[in-house]
Amino acid sequence: MTKLTAIKRKKIPKNEYGLPAEKKYPMPDRKHAANAKARASEMQKKGKLSDSAKAKIDAKANKILAKKKP
Repeated sequence: MTKLTAIKRKKIPKNEYGLPAEKKYPMPDRKHAANAKARASEMQKKGKLSDSAKAKIDAKANKILAKKKP
């Protein structure tokens, strides 16, 4: 997984985040999408993320993960 520096993270369009309004859970590639799903599950279990927010993150990540590799 490529490291997201602050500069790279700022360049990611809002529509590539699991929660675009908050700019949380960036998903610029497949590895970040898989990681976002895992982190969202952790936060939901801790009670820091709602079920609906997790569903949004999972749906976005699943679309990215379903795409074939170039």
